[in-house]
Amino acid sequence: MALAATLPATRDPALAPRLALTAAALLLLWPAVELSELDPRALLDGNNLQVMGRFLGSFFPLALQADFLSLVLRSTVETLALATAGIALAIAAGFPLAMMVSQSLSVSRIGPARRAWLGPALRVPVRALLVVMRSIPEIVWALLFVRAVGLGPAAGVLAIAVNYAGMLGKVYFEIFEAGDTRPARAILEGGGRRVHAFAYGVLPVALPEIVSYSVYRWECAIRASVVMGFVGAGGLGQQMELSMRMLNGGEVATMLIAFLALVMIADQVSSILRKVLV
Repeated sequence: MALAATLPATRDPALAPRLALTAAALLLLWPAVELSELDPRALLDGNNLQVMGRFLGSFFPLALQADFLSLVLRSTVETLALATAGIALAIAAGFPLAMMVSQSLSVSRIGPARRAWLGPALRVPVRALLVVMRSIPEIVWALLFVRAVGLGPAAGVLAIAVNYAGMLGKVYFEIFEAGDTRPARAILEGGGRRVHAFAYGVLPVALPEIVSYSVYRWECAIRASVVMGFVGAGGLGQQMELSMRMLNGGEVATMLIAFLALVMIADQVSSILRKVLV
């Protein structure tokens, strides 16, 4: 009897709940597949395969003329500058917004405070602003700013800045709240100001995650900048859209290779930044 009690269980006691959850997930997924009209068999249809084959065949030979390669290089640098400037503005806007909605720096959390109602009254509209900024896709912001400032990378910079500021502000706020708030609370209890509590109590703990997520968002901004180029926001995307209109597959393929190289370089740079800064 004692030996039987020490033997490990031969059946996972959580197997039934896991199977039930899996079945429920599949049942919920099926209506989504139906509504999206997803039919993998369409990819194997003979006519569709021929259409895709002709489209891919138009990519060769690549466009390698010197003047076109010079244009691709300028567009690639423009795309990189667009994404970098946009994410810099997003960080500059998202960081203070995250501080405004963070409760880890609230004096009222450590005891009675004058005008304690003022903090929640300010946090609610700021959180609503962050929701609006990140809920509207960057391509929609790009369409808006193209009409405001005209065609070119300036519209893309503003679109990334607004949309990503909402995302960064939300994630920064969650990082501030999830970290150890005891050092900040101790500084506030000792009579320190909120800026001191943030600089010495919150930021040192949150900085590695902030840097890692910010660098990741910079990579995303590079990819998003190409998509926004299709609505006139400059960079590789705008040149790619023009080439597709002219049915010049060779130029499109060359720009796709340039974009792939840009993403690979950004991935390596982000890895180096994480090792250095985190």
